[in-house]
Amino acid sequence: MRKLIMGIVDFHERLRPQYAERFRELALSQSPDTLFITCSDSRVVPNLMASSHPGDLFTMRNVGNLVPPATGEGISIGDVSEASAIEYALLALNVENIVVCGHSECGAMKAVLAHKLPLNASNLGKWLEHANAAAFRLEQEGALDASLEPHDQLSQLNVLVQTEHLMSYPIVRDRVAAGKLHLSAWWFDIASSDIYVYERESRSFQVIDRERADRLLARLVTR
Repeated sequence: MRKLIMGIVDFHERLRPQYAERFRELALSQSPDTLFITCSDSRVVPNLMASSHPGDLFTMRNVGNLVPPATGEGISIGDVSEASAIEYALLALNVENIVVCGHSECGAMKAVLAHKLPLNASNLGKWLEHANAAAFRLEQEGALDASLEPHDQLSQLNVLVQTEHLMSYPIVRDRVAAGKLHLSAWWFDIASSDIYVYERESRSFQVIDRERADRLLARLVTR
């Protein structure tokens, strides 16, 4: 807590002047182009990873970067917080991209594999059920990258499953079909600090270096 409080003082005294104009512009509205869904893990810092600034990302964080699927009527089968964020991002902010970003050494994925939770964590256990489809896929189909530890294998598959859960929402599915919305599956390796993107052609996660970034940007221009 001491570090947090002194960080606020440091921002006030040293960094705030650099962002003063930007915050004045953002005071009454925001216009991010991306909904970024990632884990609550303290080691995952979206704005740092993407070198983004205030107003660039509409961020949704939860344990395991999970998206409860929706019914045919578009109603979430789980906590409506995630569904509300999706609706707000699309209907109010009109974002054009949704990124689901998992990460290595995810405690949620370890818990799903081990079937073991902290004592009296009944809410957590219920929440992690939304990763069961990924665990089943790992068991039945195997890993995308067999060189990874099992929990990281699950983490990668979980990202793909959560993008599929997104497609169960009619508002997402309709915008994707119309070419107005693009879904991306990313994975962050903490040890190397590399970010990977899932490529359907190779059925694998590939590191986002400058060359791959150019390819991704070219796809966005042509869609």
